[in-house]
Amino acid sequence: MHTHALPPLYLSHGSPMIAIETSPAAQFLDRLGPAIDRTFGRPRAAVVVSPHSSTRQPMVLAGARHEAIHDFGGFPAELYAQRYDARGDTLLAHEVSRRLGEAGIPAQAVDASGLDHGIWTVMKRAWPGAEVPVVPLTLVPTWTPAQLWAAGRALSALAEDGVLVIGSGAMTHNLRRFFGPRSVPDGRIEPDVVAFQDWVHARGTARDWPALLDYRQQAPGAALQHPTDEHWLPFYIAAGAGGEASPAVAIHRSVDAGVLAMDSFAFGPHAGALAAALA
Repeated sequence: MHTHALPPLYLSHGSPMIAIETSPAAQFLDRLGPAIDRTFGRPRAAVVVSPHSSTRQPMVLAGARHEAIHDFGGFPAELYAQRYDARGDTLLAHEVSRRLGEAGIPAQAVDASGLDHGIWTVMKRAWPGAEVPVVPLTLVPTWTPAQLWAAGRALSALAEDGVLVIGSGAMTHNLRRFFGPRSVPDGRIEPDVVAFQDWVHARGTARDWPALLDYRQQAPGAALQHPTDEHWLPFYIAAGAGGEASPAVAIHRSVDAGVLAMDSFAFGPHAGALAAALA
């Protein structure tokens, strides 16, 4: 049984290779599930938002079981052999839809199943035995950060009932830069990536939510780090679920290949307890 309200999370998944590779971000996710179980008790379920399942209005997948979807191409055979068969939670899916609707956010629970790689890769690292049921919630990529914050806020009470709200994405996500001509020496991080990381961490620590909601205008190099911002937007659902009274607490910071930041955050009044458990 959970003992405290679970802190909502923003987790960077980056490449689907995180499911099988060894990297600082992958090793962090390996420690995350056990740390949550020790500190709060195992979650009753996880409601997960990923940029790889997007719709024009929120949809909640209410299937009783889910399987991993290999929604990518050109990767090693080992990655396509990965499976993640998780239970769903039909009743919770309908509760999520209801809570969003009560907040004036039209949402629909649908009898559908499947976990895109933004969901199953992080869940597989954290709970490799699929011990936690999963309820996927689609992202509306055209919504503003403020709209997504409001959606997260509508789900905030779920934490009191042992439900973990996760926004899965990437702290920075410029794939053209990642796959283009490589000029970043091993071990070096591009200064503009560090500047973006530092800004988000500072604004989150200060609870400067107005600045974070206006990140596109205020964050240094925002358009360079996110030519399209769908991988950053799940941050606001998790942050909204945590509420404005508590800071964003960094629980991981790393960068892949010098340009893809893989930072993760916890939100809400118990975020510090999780950070301490991971330290």
